[in-house]
Amino acid sequence: MFAEILKYTLPALIVFLTTYLTLSKLLNNERRRLQAENALNNQKYITPIRLQAYERMVLLLERISPQSLVMRTQRQNATNQEMQSLMLKSIRSEFEHNMAHQLYISDKAWEMVRMAKEDCIKFINQTALQTKPDGNSLQLCKLILEKLLDRDLDPTTKAINYLKEEVRTLF
Repeated sequence: MFAEILKYTLPALIVFLTTYLTLSKLLNNERRRLQAENALNNQKYITPIRLQAYERMVLLLERISPQSLVMRTQRQNATNQEMQSLMLKSIRSEFEHNMAHQLYISDKAWEMVRMAKEDCIKFINQTALQTKPDGNSLQLCKLILEKLLDRDLDPTTKAINYLKEEVRTLF
């Protein structure tokens, strides 16, 4: 009697286990394929956004570079203090406008951008201290440009170079 039960149960168990293992392997393969497909589809959308974020960061750095600020914010009738204030306001405005792009760049790249911004602010403030606050803004602009010629790199160039290198390695 027991042998009779085994005669029917054992083949059924073998068929069940074989079917279970086959289906399990098939479903795992399908799940991995779907995950890979999903990752590939995400890359189609994320890569252009990330690249755009790097572009925006380079543009931000170009716009907050001291020589660019001098050209964009120069006012004939402004005082040195007003000119300094205009430049600092422009830096902060540009930075705040592009802050959300930090989501798409590396932490190190964001740190480089942030440090470049701080270096620009520090550079402008230190240079402004060497002028009379109520003097003509052309004096401050001239001094900024002269000091930039004496430096190897302006505060933003190092960050721009880092971003370029990172983009080359990522894409």
